Amino acid sequence: MGEVMQDARLAAMLLEHEVRDFLHTEAELLDERRFEEWLELFTDDVRYWMPIARNVRFNQMAMEYTREGQDTCWFDEGKETLRQRVEQLRTGIHWAEEPRSRTSHLLTNIRVASALPIAARAEEVEVRSRFLLYRNRIHDETDILAGKRTDRLRREAGGWRIARREIRLDQSVLLAKNLTSFL
Repeated sequence: MGEVMQDARLAAMLLEHEVRDFLHTEAELLDERRFEEWLELFTDDVRYWMPIARNVRFNQMAMEYTREGQDTCWFDEGKETLRQRVEQLRTGIHWAEEPRSRTSHLLTNIRVASALPIAARAEEVEVRSRFLLYRNRIHDETDILAGKRTDRLRREAGGWRIARREIRLDQSVLLAKNLTSFL
């Protein structure tokens, strides 16, 4: 029994390391503006969305974020929309990205919340993490966005792909002038 538990624990640790490496690679691609390679990390049926945070009373915490499919959100995109955003950035005439932003995506608290069927043979995982995005443009435009992400990663073609990403900003008012950076 002890050996089976030890093997399961080792498999879970290896899976978490693999997932963490994947997410760090993704952040590096974004910071290096390698957007075409970044797009390849997504499944064709991806859902990439970010609800809006609201200030609510203590007894209304279920309403803190806008509801999926029912309320307005900051964005709700699929792979084609993400591809269009990348193409727009590549034109060099995107008003909010001329000159281009310098970004640093910092990830922490990366945790595999579930693995199907099991960690040792995971084909799909749910991953929770925290992020901080530092963005600087021109000489005085600086934005800092912090929040939480819940990702569903799926194994496809021998590697992980992002099938779903929910992003929750830890602010109810967007202080940045725009949302051109990917989170």
